[in-house]
Amino acid sequence: MNSNISYLYLLAPLHTGGASQEGNTVGIAREVHTELPHLPSSTIRGRLRSSTPDDEDNRVGCQQVRLWGNTIDDVNQGIFDNLIPGSLWIGNGEILWFPISSLSHGVVWITSPFLLRRWLRLQPFGDGNALDIPEPGQFSGGNRESLYLKDAIFQPNELTQWDNWKDYLPSGSPEVKTITQALVLSDANCQILIQMGLWRQVRINLGEGKTLAENAGFRYEEAIPPETLMYFPWGPTTSCNGSANSACQELITILDQQDTWQFGGQESLGRGLVEVWTPPLT
Repeated sequence: MNSNISYLYLLAPLHTGGASQEGNTVGIAREVHTELPHLPSSTIRGRLRSSTPDDEDNRVGCQQVRLWGNTIDDVNQGIFDNLIPGSLWIGNGEILWFPISSLSHGVVWITSPFLLRRWLRLQPFGDGNALDIPEPGQFSGGNRESLYLKDAIFQPNELTQWDNWKDYLPSGSPEVKTITQALVLSDANCQILIQMGLWRQVRINLGEGKTLAENAGFRYEEAIPPETLMYFPWGPTTSCNGSANSACQELITILDQQDTWQFGGQESLGRGLVEVWTPPLT
């Protein structure tokens, strides 16, 4: 099955509710096998579907049904006999580069061999043009001094100069130029620092009249921080029946309708604002 890739550059904290809550911390959606935060495909698909033109007088032939399928309400109302799939599938939004504050270097974007490997396998490299997976410790800033990231300290002898780090950044958006310092960590260290670097907002329960509720108490809501670079794969389903290119171009048109999209919760607070772009289709 062919796939394309679109990128998300976070302009604001992104919160997508998770299935678990530990103590007074409201968690976010995570991958089961890695525990890394991600943006569920259902969230992306729902936003794209709602932005696709609909025609209530002609549900059978409208673009929304053609691209994303019909609904159970369409079946209950007798418009369709059964549920039908759409022409496009959408994958989860995954982290590629994650910003971490540094006492010594300002802001450093981190990744890991695992994060790079699953991104690279989606790239349409020609023969001999595939990028290698860099070793942990490669840093765009070299090894002239120690690197402080949160509670972690990397000594100069643990770092090596990384000259071609920009090859691991996608093109197509000026926002990517914000990433000026890049570091490859081991998978384990990267996972730990991503958890430490999550954005957390303190909330409190209020009752009527904006007074403290009887069960008032502080809680913390996690979010993926701004300046994170993510991506999601997508492509035509097997039900396209020869119209795969047309369906993909229609989605590109929908994505190009606006520069900034909103995903996840707390839209009224300006959360979940992202820039979305797609390289030329393969």
